[in-house]
Amino acid sequence: MKKQYIIPVFVPHLGCPNDCIFCNQKTISGQTKMITKEDVKNTIEFYLKNIKDKEAYIEVAFFGGSFTGIEEDLQNEFLSVAYEYIEQKKVDSIRISTRPDYINKNILKRLKKYKVQTIELGVQSANDYILKRCGRGHNFEDVKKASRLIRWYGFKLGHQMMVGLPESTRIDEINTAKQLIKLKPKMVRIYPVLVLKNTKLEKEYNSGKYVPISLVQAVETCKELYKMFAKKKIDIIRIGLQNTDEISSPENEKSEVVAGPYHPTFRQLVESGLWYDVILNKIKKLNVKVKEVEVTVNPIDVNNVVGYKRENISKLKDTYDVVLKVKQDSQIKQGKSNIKVTKVYTDFQEEHSKKK
Repeated sequence: MKKQYIIPVFVPHLGCPNDCIFCNQKTISGQTKMITKEDVKNTIEFYLKNIKDKEAYIEVAFFGGSFTGIEEDLQNEFLSVAYEYIEQKKVDSIRISTRPDYINKNILKRLKKYKVQTIELGVQSANDYILKRCGRGHNFEDVKKASRLIRWYGFKLGHQMMVGLPESTRIDEINTAKQLIKLKPKMVRIYPVLVLKNTKLEKEYNSGKYVPISLVQAVETCKELYKMFAKKKIDIIRIGLQNTDEISSPENEKSEVVAGPYHPTFRQLVESGLWYDVILNKIKKLNVKVKEVEVTVNPIDVNNVVGYKRENISKLKDTYDVVLKVKQDSQIKQGKSNIKVTKVYTDFQEEHSKKK
């Protein structure tokens, strides 16, 4: 399988008629000025120079704002620049992100002309009350209509949802995942809500009207959502906002994050938490006091099994007095494992007695 490379082109707040309570697109994208077609060309050229893999699958992705809400001439300018690289066989496809209420048959026909392959919709929630509370300006029926049209026209469908929106509960978020699964997206992004500077949510946070969920709550909910999407073979392409100078710890002077479940490697917390649960469940099913467990996984999974700053190893030792040993085997499929108990408490007692 070819390695995929994304060339990100940010179009902050272009085409977006709403001021969502949580949103500051310039902060999220790191983009402070509106772009031109020359900017698009320069961005593509910069990334192409740095992609050395000749067999790579390369996609130009227009992120931020609501791409199909931009003035049509400007959309066409941006798309035509990317399309030139497709014709030159330097780029394979185009991806856009947009709002569900900015999708219709004419828009999709035009996107097809420029070889757009993937359309991601900002869904955020399946609860209409929460969508209204956040100032989204659309309802979930719009999401359903747009998703069906996108699939009908042969595009790859992506969804983006949020965790911890004002007045949203864990049940709401699990229900959102269930509703999205019914719409059969190929991929999803899951974003825990961060309170960003210069947003309506910051005012609510400062007044005490909004209380962000904790990091532990965010991780636990995202673990549940991850399992739901993975079970249906829906690709989870991102969990948490990308770490940048602006999106970093609130303690950082340059950070635009005021509060919320920020972590520099949020996805790793989720995935290593899932591995911890798998190992612990295996141990709990055994009718013996486990002293040492050996987990063999694909090299790609080692960091997540060990955990952020070796957290899984520490937790098992401190909480259950179990030693976790991790081995690598490239023959094991990614996400799979071979878990073996290598010592139980009786073995430890016997060894200790012999030493005496």
